[in-house]
Amino acid sequence: MIEPVEKYLNPMKRHQTILEKLTKEKHLEVLDLCDILNVSAVTIRKDLRLLEKKGLLFRTHGGASLENPYINERAIVVKEKISVEEKNGIAQCAAQLIDENDSIMIASGTTVQALSKFIKPKNKLTVITSSLYVVMQLINDKNIEILQLGGYVRHSSGSVIGSYAEYILGNISCSKLFIGVDGIHLDYGLSTTNLEEAQLNRKMLASAQKIIVLADSSKIGKKSFAKICDFDQIHELITDNGISAIIKKKIEKKGIKVTIA
Repeated sequence: MIEPVEKYLNPMKRHQTILEKLTKEKHLEVLDLCDILNVSAVTIRKDLRLLEKKGLLFRTHGGASLENPYINERAIVVKEKISVEEKNGIAQCAAQLIDENDSIMIASGTTVQALSKFIKPKNKLTVITSSLYVVMQLINDKNIEILQLGGYVRHSSGSVIGSYAEYILGNISCSKLFIGVDGIHLDYGLSTTNLEEAQLNRKMLASAQKIIVLADSSKIGKKSFAKICDFDQIHELITDNGISAIIKKKIEKKGIKVTIA
């Protein structure tokens, strides 16, 4: 928990404190900064505008971040080289949630793709997935039955999209969905870079009993073009220790279990 500091009348001291806190927390809301600095929201917003003009931070809806909160699409060959250690830790943690004789769904993305490397069932496991990479990882395990969703293949992600995949999902049900996202934002919810993939993700949510989000902490506080869902539709977030204590607490207050890999 961040303790409030004495009231700063000197703007330079306020700005220095804002940047120091952001370096530690990655993302802060205006109300958090009001409590920390003991000043009004009007003052904080004025400070953030000035710091953004200087290129020292990015303003977000209701807060600020040191990194650009808006995510553009990147090819999977690029994304899979980012935060590799964190993604593997998250994937290993998620694999422990798979039960014997389970039926699970794996969406697309590099973090859930990493999950497939750690799935070693002793008995039968059914996997429904939109990801060609996940299929290729699991195809040699005779204990795993794979239902590959059909449709158009996105070159950037190696996953399928479209009405045919959505139709198949309308006729099945599974115990868990492991889903990766491009952005996790307290107000905006969960998002991805592609509108059709977001639509397919929503169909996946409706076909699963438990929704487990796998995302490294760099995704938190960010938003992308296509919204997938609000926080009230997910059950658990598995991330790394880069998540700030403030954001973790706020996500947990929404009734979501936050697991640190």
